[in-house]
Amino acid sequence: MNIDLSRRSFLKLAGAGVAATSLGALGFARAEAAEAAHVRGFKLATMTETRNICTYCSVACGIILYSKGDLKAGEKAELVHVEGDADHPTNRGTLCPKGAAIKDFALSPTRATKPRYRAPGGAEWQDITWEQAFDKIARAIKDDRDANLIETNDQGQKVNRWKTMGFLAASGTTNETAWLTYKTVRSLGSVGFDNQARV
Repeated sequence: MNIDLSRRSFLKLAGAGVAATSLGALGFARAEAAEAAHVRGFKLATMTETRNICTYCSVACGIILYSKGDLKAGEKAELVHVEGDADHPTNRGTLCPKGAAIKDFALSPTRATKPRYRAPGGAEWQDITWEQAFDKIARAIKDDRDANLIETNDQGQKVNRWKTMGFLAASGTTNETAWLTYKTVRSLGSVGFDNQARV
């Protein structure tokens, strides 16, 4: 076998060999192995990832919730980390201070997790079911609309205006949900309608 090796190539090759041998002799190989041995795996790799919308303001930033505990195995899921969703078009992974602290809000012992009712003139709050809460809201809407709906104007034209109730829609919804909300509220005759995104 004939190798055509110039003097310059030989010196480069010899220098690289000496440098590699010297680094190994000084213990860099062991240090690199020790460094690789103590590097931990990504903490969130085994967590359940859930995408959601931040609950605070009208910007509707995307968030990713990380929880541990397999619900399918009967375990309780525990929220351990919240971060901005880099794939969300609104915030591209960034969060304001309130959004970044949403884990503390979600896990707060003082956070309301069920509907409560205080009777008129009463001083104490009592827990009620969601069905009871929805029934109370529906009853209040029906009673107010029946009492205050303006069906015709002074000229006798049909107008169906309900001016004693207002509705503030959430902005963290899809266009389809927003359209459906608008149509529902307007079909009731409500004149006072606005969206949180505008406010």
